[in-house]
Amino acid sequence: MKEHILLRHRDIPDLHRLEVYQKHGGFETFRRAVTTLKPEEVLNEVKASGLRGRGGAGFPTGVKWSFLPNNLWPHYVVANADESEPGTFKDREILESNPYQFLEGLMLASYAVQANLSYVYLRGEFWQIARHLDACIAELEAAGLLGEHLFGTDYSLRIYTHLGAGAYICGEETALLESLEGKLGQPRLRPPFPAVYGLFGKPTVINNVETLANVPPIVERGASWYRTYGTEKSPGVKIFCLSGCVNHPGNYELPLGTTFRELIFEYGGGVPAGRKVKAIMAAGASSSLIAADENALDTPMDYESVQEKLGAPLGSASVIVIDDSVNIAWLVSKTIEFFKHESCGKCTPCREGTFWMNRIAQRIEHGKSAPEDVQLLEAVASQIQNKCLCALGEFSIMAVLSGIQKFRTDFEAKVNG
Repeated sequence: MKEHILLRHRDIPDLHRLEVYQKHGGFETFRRAVTTLKPEEVLNEVKASGLRGRGGAGFPTGVKWSFLPNNLWPHYVVANADESEPGTFKDREILESNPYQFLEGLMLASYAVQANLSYVYLRGEFWQIARHLDACIAELEAAGLLGEHLFGTDYSLRIYTHLGAGAYICGEETALLESLEGKLGQPRLRPPFPAVYGLFGKPTVINNVETLANVPPIVERGASWYRTYGTEKSPGVKIFCLSGCVNHPGNYELPLGTTFRELIFEYGGGVPAGRKVKAIMAAGASSSLIAADENALDTPMDYESVQEKLGAPLGSASVIVIDDSVNIAWLVSKTIEFFKHESCGKCTPCREGTFWMNRIAQRIEHGKSAPEDVQLLEAVASQIQNKCLCALGEFSIMAVLSGIQKFRTDFEAKVNG
């Protein structure tokens, strides 16, 4: 892309400093919204843009905001900065290098739903980023951009940061809320949903960092401008996190609908030693494995195409490239080990299922398995499916079932030594 929308710091030096961000129009959109626009006008502009949640679910952001009832108060907005997915590192770059655009997006979301108190929930390892955000928030308060009666209006807003303790499960929105309230970070039973019963039992919007960073340019330039990027059903730009067996890993901001081939070979510089791409994980560890044939490589990376054509979710667009030197049974054992470690243990299918999948996968990986163990691993994974309290259990089996289905010979090779 010629112009970065979310990674603007790559074009503008020192954008992480308030004076530089303001010099390039920063917080003028927020000021205009608070002083001249009604909250519903901001909400409707975001809804018209078609912006979809960038945390993985891809749910329409403006629609999500509109779910908050206007007869229950107060409202809260929580930014999910618990970036825990293996292969995902986009939010960190925004928080470190373009924090004010993210904060302005959080402030616009807060105004749109009339929240006077908002939180940024960060994973425990982000303590340096939390300290930096606290300094940014203090600067905004000193500049009169946060606080009481903003710009001479009746609207007031405060923002606070909160550090988790490094638990993957707290990226799940209800576990995040439990942790934010000082409780054990475990998912809630739903319904009720956070839009009605969220933080402290009040209506709450929870959005990912990248999602919120999209909001200021949308409100500034309009929904029709935003829709010039991406596809009809998946408008806008997306930060694709590229890693694995690739020459140039990193974050690439591209329009939704860019193909896997373009990302891997044009931007990522191809595969080391000219090896062949064997498989792709499009959503980090929480992915179904995609067999990287010509059809897959030419598939547009948008929410509909990846799911409909390849049977896999795009998720957070954390693209992990696997070349033909990697045995898929080994890869699957690593993903299972991760989810087994991160399972909160609240629901039995996930707690017991990930444990037994790990035991069987380790037997296969270390050549101590019987031929029927591959079938047993598949059976255990199938028993977890659609039986868990939250998505972690579902994520834990995606690579397992798709790996056995598409790369069974890799498992059989391990079994046969």
